[in-house]
Amino acid sequence: MHRLVLLLLLLAPAMPALDGPDPHRAAMDPERLARIPVRMRQYVDAGAGAGYVTLVARHGVLAHLAATGWQDREKQIPMRTDTLFQIMSMTKPVTSVGIMILVDEGRLSLNDPAEKHLPAFLGQQLAEACTPGGSGPNCRLTRPSRPVTIYDLLTHTSGMAGSFHEPDPSRRRPLAEAVAAEAKYPLEFEPGTKWQYSNPGMATLGRIIEAVSGQKYEEFIAGRIFAPLGMRDSHFFPPASKHGRIAAVYTDDRGTLKRADVDLYRQGAVYPGPEGGLFSTAADMANFYQMMLDRGVFAGHRILSAAAVAEMTMVHTGDLTAGFAPGVGYGLGWSVVKEAKGTFRYQSVGTFSHGGAFRTYGYVDPARDLVGVILLQRTNGGGDVADEINSFVAMAAAAIEK
Repeated sequence: MHRLVLLLLLLAPAMPALDGPDPHRAAMDPERLARIPVRMRQYVDAGAGAGYVTLVARHGVLAHLAATGWQDREKQIPMRTDTLFQIMSMTKPVTSVGIMILVDEGRLSLNDPAEKHLPAFLGQQLAEACTPGGSGPNCRLTRPSRPVTIYDLLTHTSGMAGSFHEPDPSRRRPLAEAVAAEAKYPLEFEPGTKWQYSNPGMATLGRIIEAVSGQKYEEFIAGRIFAPLGMRDSHFFPPASKHGRIAAVYTDDRGTLKRADVDLYRQGAVYPGPEGGLFSTAADMANFYQMMLDRGVFAGHRILSAAAVAEMTMVHTGDLTAGFAPGVGYGLGWSVVKEAKGTFRYQSVGTFSHGGAFRTYGYVDPARDLVGVILLQRTNGGGDVADEINSFVAMAAAAIEK
């Protein structure tokens, strides 16, 4: 029953934070949770960010939801709990769940080579002794010892470049075209031997979803993930009716917070961005994380198998240096705390998470039965270990009563 309560609270129209959350039912201290927006206000006043939305859920109950600061500082539009954010790489776990849905259905295997589903990858080469740009005195092209697999792509061990070689600022290239173009470039290392965070690799997974399902990537994700999870405000191409709820993006310019030159609406775009194209809200993402916490089930409906959730959230990178925070490794599309060093902000070993380039961050702490989301829009500074993120995560854990 408490899972249904969370669903109803999160899917209700935007409301003042005090109307919905029930800290006592979540076994959390309301006074300590109330310190979170106070701390976020200090960041706003210091010019670290224009505004923040923070959310904490525990035992399937919404414990805290608050908006602080400005959605648009110049227009004096206050931040709202239902403000839409460009969550950037928080999109990656969503794409990864899409892949695992197809694995559950027996339509692909984690060991499938990418070339099995995308012929553009046939004959892909490996650049040996080359710089990332493909040069150097001893640079040569050879065949890799084996082709890139779906498993490699999910764990960021494929050898594909970190960024696209042929970026399209206007996003007017279809996903199929962008991925086919990237397949022409040689791998930067043998698959499985290193960890390198790869946006083209995740885009390739999105294209594999299209090839296997017969649907556009964004249509598959909307039908198989957003709809059953009630993620009504999650879009790759936000409708004009919601443009007024999209948060402005800022950047730190030598100590001064300034509006960034970012296309807020992506009008005319056709490229969805499986690696980082999603607009969403704190409430929608909490539904997604709650499904993962509940081993693939949400509001009585199974989205993903328990086996898939377990596979995604175990560490697959072994002793490889991986991730963007101390003490973590990588699962299938998730950063995972693997040792005590990773608990510096009170996250338990086994916590899985993902951040985004605009300093958005969400996590699931299974040991504490807790979900946390913090959303802001700033292009630089701190990443997954930004001060605001560290403060929020620690303060949420500190509010647990039992």
